[in-house]
Amino acid sequence: MIVAALRQRRFAGILALALVAALVAGPAAFARLAYLAGYPGVALPFLSDPAVRGAALYDLGRYAEADDTFREIGRRVTYNRGNSLAVTGDYALSRAYFDAVLFANRFDAGARHNREVVAALVVPHEGEAMGRGRIRAHLAEAGVEVAAFDPDNPQVPVAAVDNFRKGVDARTVTANEDWLETLQDAPGEYLKKRLVAEYDRRRAAGRPAPAEAAPW
Repeated sequence: MIVAALRQRRFAGILALALVAALVAGPAAFARLAYLAGYPGVALPFLSDPAVRGAALYDLGRYAEADDTFREIGRRVTYNRGNSLAVTGDYALSRAYFDAVLFANRFDAGARHNREVVAALVVPHEGEAMGRGRIRAHLAEAGVEVAAFDPDNPQVPVAAVDNFRKGVDARTVTANEDWLETLQDAPGEYLKKRLVAEYDRRRAAGRPAPAEAAPW
C-alpha cells in the first residue's frame, strides 16, 4: 500500500510538472497534454486544431457538435465522420464514409468492423417514382440498374435505364488519388462512379456485372 501511495504521489508530481511546462509553452501545448491525459473537457476551450476539437467533442458525448465539426473539415477526417454519423443515427451515410475509408485502405480492420456494424442498422428504402414497392437503393448500390416498372401494366418490357451513367468520363475509370482529389467529401458519389466503372469494364470484357455485392 505504501508503494502504491508513493507511485501515486510520483505520478501526481510528474503530472504537475508537465502541466506547468505545458502552461509555459502555451495554451495549445496545454490543450494537447490535457486531451492526451484524458481530460477532453479541460482541453476543449484551448484546442485550435478542428480535428482534435471534434475528437474532444466526441469523447464528451457531444456527438452532434462533433459531427458538424468533422463535416466542415472534410475528407481529412473521413473515419471520424463515419463514427459521428453512426452515433447520430445516419447509418446509411456512415456506411458510405467507412466505404470511403476502405476504398483508400482496404486493410483498415477498424473501418471494416464499423462498416459491418452500421450496415446491419441501415433500413431498406423502397422506390416510389420508378416502381412502387421496389427496393431500388440496395440494387443501385450493388451495381444493378433498375428500369421503370408500371404495376398497372406489368407486361411492358423492362429496359435498362442508363440515366445515372451520364456524365461518367475517363477519369472515373482510373480511381486514383488525383481523381479522388476532385471530389468534395462525397464518398457516396465516388463509390457510385466506381460501381459504374466496374460495370462498364466487366461489360467490355464480356462478363456480367456482379448482382449480389458491390465490387470493392
